[in-house]
Amino acid sequence: MTDAAKAEIKDVTENVLLSWGILWEKDGEIVPTNAYALLTGKNTMQQNIQCAIFKGNDRAYFVDRREFNGPIQEQMEAAYQYVLEKINRGMKIDGIYRQDVYELPIDSIRELIANAVAHRSYLDPGNIQVALYDNRLEITSPGMLMNGVTIEKMKEGYSKIRNRAIANAFSYMKIIEKWGSGIPRIIRECQEYGIPEPELIDFDGDFRINMYRQPSLIQAGIIGTNSGTNSDTIGTNSDTIGTIIGIKVTSPEERVLTIMKQNARVTQKELQKELGVSLRTVKRMIAELQDKGYIVRRGNNRSGEWIVKG
Repeated sequence: MTDAAKAEIKDVTENVLLSWGILWEKDGEIVPTNAYALLTGKNTMQQNIQCAIFKGNDRAYFVDRREFNGPIQEQMEAAYQYVLEKINRGMKIDGIYRQDVYELPIDSIRELIANAVAHRSYLDPGNIQVALYDNRLEITSPGMLMNGVTIEKMKEGYSKIRNRAIANAFSYMKIIEKWGSGIPRIIRECQEYGIPEPELIDFDGDFRINMYRQPSLIQAGIIGTNSGTNSDTIGTNSDTIGTIIGIKVTSPEERVLTIMKQNARVTQKELQKELGVSLRTVKRMIAELQDKGYIVRRGNNRSGEWIVKG
């Protein structure tokens, strides 16, 4: 979540927080709910997000692991950034443009982790687990599907809100939508990306989604992960994704800063084309970089330019 989003939350009135269920009134006093504790990092149950990289397609050997705690929205963002650092990324040359290409659609990754945080069961003391294997990204959240919700219905956009107060806050922060459009959109993005449809599994009191990595993209040269799960490769596949060169993984934000240093008048649409992400992702990264003080905008939107500090 950006600093601007945090500031907006601070400005929300007490009445709004009451209507969301983040605060409630008891015996004439306003008291915080469990949702308040989760959003402020004051949850005594310490329900965290565990991330791990495994060698192979099972949990026999792990390569790296991290655990994130604190406010749940910050856990979500940290887990998302961790996955971006570990998945394979390459570079597509399209005319004069150089475009970063991730092996998985990063908007869908972010939305899957956000959904896991927003819709998990907080009555269960377990942690959300985000695991990267050689063949898939696996996200597991505590809590079975709610009554009346099925895998088939979810694919059609049907959903029920388990944690209404958290969903209200996440919707306000533009982390998730409350209208059940997430899963159909993720399926569509995977189809457009050329990877298999995500696998949705309801089992043993947990809910799991598998997003499968595409071997053809890896063989084509989208390599450079520091997770140690694949060997470095350089190759091309002009029929599917153009000329791709394996490069070392760096954060998307660092790439934005590099581009802005090279071209202070770069537009959001040019950044979208260069990075190979959605315009929504570009706007979010710019907002985060501005909030952190790394960039400032001088001039208007049409003729202004970006100033990269440091």
